[in-house]
Amino acid sequence: MSDGALYVCGTPIGNLADITLRALDTLKDVDLIAAEDTRRTQKLLNYYQIKTKLTSYHEHNATSKSKQLLSKIKDGVDIALVSDAGMPGISDPGYELIKLLRKQSIQIIPVPGPTAVTSSLVVSGLPTDRFVFEGFLPRKNKERTSYLERLKTEERTIVCYEAPHRLVATLKDILEILGDRQIVVCRELTKKFEEKVDGLVSEVLERFEEQAPKGEIAFVLEGNQGKDQELEGPKWEGLSILEHLKQRMKEGLTKKQAIKKVAQERDLPKSEVYQIGIKIKVDK
Repeated sequence: MSDGALYVCGTPIGNLADITLRALDTLKDVDLIAAEDTRRTQKLLNYYQIKTKLTSYHEHNATSKSKQLLSKIKDGVDIALVSDAGMPGISDPGYELIKLLRKQSIQIIPVPGPTAVTSSLVVSGLPTDRFVFEGFLPRKNKERTSYLERLKTEERTIVCYEAPHRLVATLKDILEILGDRQIVVCRELTKKFEEKVDGLVSEVLERFEEQAPKGEIAFVLEGNQGKDQELEGPKWEGLSILEHLKQRMKEGLTKKQAIKKVAQERDLPKSEVYQIGIKIKVDK
């Protein structure tokens, strides 16, 4: 008897219509579907009237279950691997199973589908020719700050996932360590309440401090552009507030952004800086 195969099958990240015809055929034809959350996957199968048997495969049983699935494939069983959403193996335990099967020379067949990584990247408006995916940043504050320190010189666009209850803390750390860069926070992609919030990190942070985020989140962060993200004291100490504002605007900030930034840097009321900023004429 010949070995079976593992089909790494992409499924929707939200909208159930975002699935390929090939993926549907695969889910119907395999002998077994290994799912990160069988309840969630069952909803997808019910929607498309697919009767294939399910088995659970998640981070808490990955080690033991990988061996069981390997044994089944050795017995000629074809298995489809699916995650909660998107492509298996990307920030989910499917990686462990794939690694084990590769060592055993099992045939592994990709069935491409959606992923929040590229979906968020392409709508961000930030450079897409070179980017790096960092998955979920560390949960603990100290570990996260150390991780961000290593990203200071990263020139490529940075894509990350984040849990909604940690987003504000993460944005604060990014602002402090990486500076006030452009960022786009994508929430609930492909779903009914899809939202993209963009601007400087300080602006997006203020938005989510006022209204706590909910749902699945991916964010896209501008890479290091070869300029200081923060003006240090010696670079503006000799400047008037008006000159300081103009300097910030030359770097690409809008007048509104420059007023907010200069107020933060000088520890002045924004209203005081605004009164000076209104003297600056901006070409339409």
